[in-house]
Amino acid sequence: MMTQNLLIKPTTTLSSVSQQQQPTRLTLNIPTVDQLFPCFKPGDFAVLYGSPSLITFATRICVRAQIPKQLGGLSSNIVFIDGGNTFKLYKTTPSAHQHELNPQKVLENIHVLQALTAYQLTSQIMEKLEETIKRYNTKIVIISDIAGSFLDEDIPEEEAQKVYSQVLNYLSSFAKKHQIILITTYMPHINTERNRKLKEITLTKTNIVLTFNKTIYTSEIELEKHPTYMPGIADYPTENTTLTDYL
Repeated sequence: MMTQNLLIKPTTTLSSVSQQQQPTRLTLNIPTVDQLFPCFKPGDFAVLYGSPSLITFATRICVRAQIPKQLGGLSSNIVFIDGGNTFKLYKTTPSAHQHELNPQKVLENIHVLQALTAYQLTSQIMEKLEETIKRYNTKIVIISDIAGSFLDEDIPEEEAQKVYSQVLNYLSSFAKKHQIILITTYMPHINTERNRKLKEITLTKTNIVLTFNKTIYTSEIELEKHPTYMPGIADYPTENTTLTDYL
């Protein structure tokens, strides 16, 4: 019996060490996409833009971030700054069931902060974000419709571009400094000159660009920009997509 106990102890210790050394990363676990873009890592500053299917993708990230590290998650709360009123509570339920998580617990771990105006969004980011991630002990922040409120015509165009550029610069430095994953969504908007300029700023300042393309037959995800992975395109399954995704 003593020999058996001695044999068991090293195995347990090695397992414990292995879990401690598990690299911090957020995997996607989407077979068609994983070879193209397998994971987000601390310090990443990403933008998702294109078709509305990116909302489903962002929701999946909110759920996967909560699973244990050894399963490819972050074991983390999520801070979700809702810049365009895009966060839909019910959308987390199917993904929670897929990952064998309690849907109610999943929602409790997503801390949603509303930002309906450019002023509110700027304040949430540049004045409060550091305090917020410490309060919720989060390793990931998602900012939805980051440019939407800056398209308001009541804001002078030059001022909108200047402040928006400052916000993006701040976020880029923030992700690296605090070693968190920072993901923004750039929702479809009317193709105005201001929208084109803000999108150009976003694609320049972020270090990861993922585009979601939807045709009548297929959905695709394109990795346009990444510091280490090669650009490319992969099929993106959207089994959980419903008609409400296009409203």
